[in-house]
Amino acid sequence: MTDSPVEPSGDPAVPATEPTQQPAPQAPGAQAADQRARAALAAVRAEVGKAVVGQEGVVTGVVVALLCGGHVLLEGVPGTAKTLLVRALSASLSMGSKRVQFTPDLMPGDVTGSLVYESHTGGFVFRPGPVFTQLLLADEINRTPPKTQASLLEAMEERQVTVDGAAHRLPEPFMVAATQNPVEQEGTYPLPEAQLDRFLLKLVVPLPPRDAEVEVLARHAAGFDPRDLSAAGVRAVAGPEDLAAARAAVARVHVAPEVVEYVVDVARATRTAPSLRLGASPRGATALLAAARAWAWLTGRDYVVPDDVKAFSLPVLRHRVQLRPEAELDGASVDAVLESVLAGVPVPR
Repeated sequence: MTDSPVEPSGDPAVPATEPTQQPAPQAPGAQAADQRARAALAAVRAEVGKAVVGQEGVVTGVVVALLCGGHVLLEGVPGTAKTLLVRALSASLSMGSKRVQFTPDLMPGDVTGSLVYESHTGGFVFRPGPVFTQLLLADEINRTPPKTQASLLEAMEERQVTVDGAAHRLPEPFMVAATQNPVEQEGTYPLPEAQLDRFLLKLVVPLPPRDAEVEVLARHAAGFDPRDLSAAGVRAVAGPEDLAAARAAVARVHVAPEVVEYVVDVARATRTAPSLRLGASPRGATALLAAARAWAWLTGRDYVVPDDVKAFSLPVLRHRVQLRPEAELDGASVDAVLESVLAGVPVPR
């Protein structure tokens, strides 16, 4: 199984199974609203594609995270357009965005904000940090120590920042898109389990295939500047109202009881897998269900099938499970173990 929930062409895979209980038909007005919201999100994917080549599956995963109100962790070697992808997403949405370059000397207050003394009032006031935005790009998040990494925990889970006992709400919508180099790279700090669990998806950004890499170089030869997305034609095609409508539509996607049971069975199977010392928690199962619903809606359906669950099992679960030391010594990978777990869970028909 690949990391991407879509085929290399970007076309959704055709579901092989359907639920036994079909949802009630929608009113014509609701159907029209769904179509408009779906068209807006499709336009966002197209705009990002103007700047990022050969990463259609990763782009789709980021859009799914946006639909779920979740956060996304992008992992890949340097130079695979992770930062460019998030910047292009920001440019295609009429939403506020900020970027933080995580470094070893970055302090928690540099991210969340801090109390600043004002001489003319003789008191302290809170000065918000860059986390007070709608789309935060946390660039190379694993290059900063755990103390600074943890500064995002409350923001990602509670959508607020507490300083000196006072809670400060973050704007809505709010999403953290973090990039990281593989932990094998020198000078990195692996993210702790509590931090990883805050991310809805972990998407592995692969090296592009040859034809895509040729297109990348051809674009650069023709004058493409990744620092000037407006010159590349990337423009805002959707805003918070479109996202709100899309999220409302995703919430109406029908999930049959047997599909819910299938999600639970997948999560529980990770807890008993011989190669795993840590399986997925109920939060992981909830995240898997949310991602499956969003993907079903993006593909034009108002019901979830087991193939939707399979499509996002790896991105949702790969950062929530841990290999046993002996499995690591044997050369096993988390993705391979998860694929084996999925193969052993009966699929409802």
